[in-house]
Amino acid sequence: MTDSAASPHDLSQEASDLRIATFRLARRMRTQRAVDSMSDGQFGVLAVLFLHGPHTLTQLADRERVSAPAMTRTVNCLQDAGYITRGADESDGRKVVIDLTASGRAVVDETARRRDAWVEEALAELEPGERETLAKAAEIMGRMVNR
Repeated sequence: MTDSAASPHDLSQEASDLRIATFRLARRMRTQRAVDSMSDGQFGVLAVLFLHGPHTLTQLADRERVSAPAMTRTVNCLQDAGYITRGADESDGRKVVIDLTASGRAVVDETARRRDAWVEEALAELEPGERETLAKAAEIMGRMVNR
């Protein structure tokens, strides 16, 4: 068998190894956050609003793949904490649009800064060839996610 033709068992093991390593890395990075008491789901909503702008409750629930009642609870907590606001949609006053406050933006900025710093520190401990390999892997993983 050539190097380019992996057996189904080898491919299965590679998939499992990649899944486990990716999960462990993501879990470790999630510990680097600006607000320790904030759940991953709550931060996810802030990140969506930061990256993609205001959303309705239904849009947020669909994007995060949760039920509308679950998203309502998340949004209520974030609003109570002062991280988001609800306002009328300019084009349709019946709709409620959810957006970040300055405090919400600050949480996303600080969390991203902390996570980037943690990754940078970890990368600094690697050999240049290992960092090059991870840079290539990041590009490939991006393609996998966007397929």
